[in-house]
Amino acid sequence: MGGNRKMQMESSPPSLKAAHNLKPLRVYQAWRGNNKFFCGGRLVFGPDVASLFLTTFLIAGPAIAFCIKIYLRIRQGNGDNDAQWVPVLAVGSALTVLDLLFLLMTSGRDPGIVPRNSRAPEFDEAFDIPTPSMEWINGTTPHLKLPRTKDVIINGHTVKVKFCDTCLLYRPPRTSHCSICNNCVQRFDHHCPWVGQCIGIRNYRWFFMFISTSTILCLYVFVFTWINIAQRGTLRTLTHDYVSDILIVYCFIAVWFVGGLTVFHFYLICTNQTTYENFRYQYDRRGNPYNKGSCGNLRETLCSRIQPSRNKFRSFVVEEEHMPHSLSPNHMEGMLTPKEKIDIEMGSMHAEGGGIPIPELLRKFDFDNFDDDLKFEDDEGQPSFDPFYSVDEDSRTSNATVVNFHSSEYDEPPESFHARERDRHNP
Repeated sequence: MGGNRKMQMESSPPSLKAAHNLKPLRVYQAWRGNNKFFCGGRLVFGPDVASLFLTTFLIAGPAIAFCIKIYLRIRQGNGDNDAQWVPVLAVGSALTVLDLLFLLMTSGRDPGIVPRNSRAPEFDEAFDIPTPSMEWINGTTPHLKLPRTKDVIINGHTVKVKFCDTCLLYRPPRTSHCSICNNCVQRFDHHCPWVGQCIGIRNYRWFFMFISTSTILCLYVFVFTWINIAQRGTLRTLTHDYVSDILIVYCFIAVWFVGGLTVFHFYLICTNQTTYENFRYQYDRRGNPYNKGSCGNLRETLCSRIQPSRNKFRSFVVEEEHMPHSLSPNHMEGMLTPKEKIDIEMGSMHAEGGGIPIPELLRKFDFDNFDDDLKFEDDEGQPSFDPFYSVDEDSRTSNATVVNFHSSEYDEPPESFHARERDRHNP
């Protein structure tokens, strides 16, 4: 039995051998989006993950410099109040670690990616919707027309959801397709270049905690750096302590950026909006169907359970999804349209070497009398060609020659065939 299996493998086509030798792929290895995966698919980043190193440096650099400054003052011990700076050092270190941890939690997890479909919705399913749009999709699905939008009722409000040409699905409410990551993300807020990831339903909480901690850290370093300078003499220390000068200027500038961002997102949380919806003025003319009041919105965003990821990145892909397709008759039959199937079924004979099916009608067509069929008698009784079918003599001859050459009904060789054609046209 083992010998028979070996002989079957040796006699199988190369494509089947390659498919048999393929190792099973995991979902993150066959991912069609632009994400980058680390640690075997456990960490999911955006395509611009390199910006994460810059953000880490902008946070850790000043924070570490501040902690070293405080540590050196404690170690010198020139005054009675130097021991009081130990809690300041501990809190500063804890804020730095928390800030970097929230940054990693924001950037390295699935933001709420909606799994894309491998094919468009079925015909019956596409039309089983209320108030379909008058705009039709005919780009990515040339054999199927789908409505561009459909209506969904959310808390008594009508919300339109759009069809995604890339993911081949109707996006759930509050879902948008990120052109950078090439994914549809649930409750899409924005794509943040500082964290290198989309901000969606599964990492928005960590993003808000990240910018909030960054604001607190900036204010903390700014305030205690001024206190340190004031205790040592403001004017004298400012002229000699360049590290403290840089920290004060840096934190003063940064706090306006991260602080303003924190205030803006706190407003969005209280009104249950996303950045994408707010910039598009989506709820200015009509009510927000997701608004539950300030307390309800805060509870939903910051205290509710984060839903699990809809993607199992470490699971194995179904074999047919990454296996190379062979040009077998069954496979081609699944790709052909009904019209193409009818055309092939009309004729079973193929041209030699080309593999092109010739319909039965053309194989039985009499091309010898083709010229006579196109002629008619004019008023004087002279034969003449139909003006609607007037074709050059050379083109008719070449076309008839090509078709008859591929037909198997002619048993004579091509040389005798061409000689007979020349005698016919040159009597």
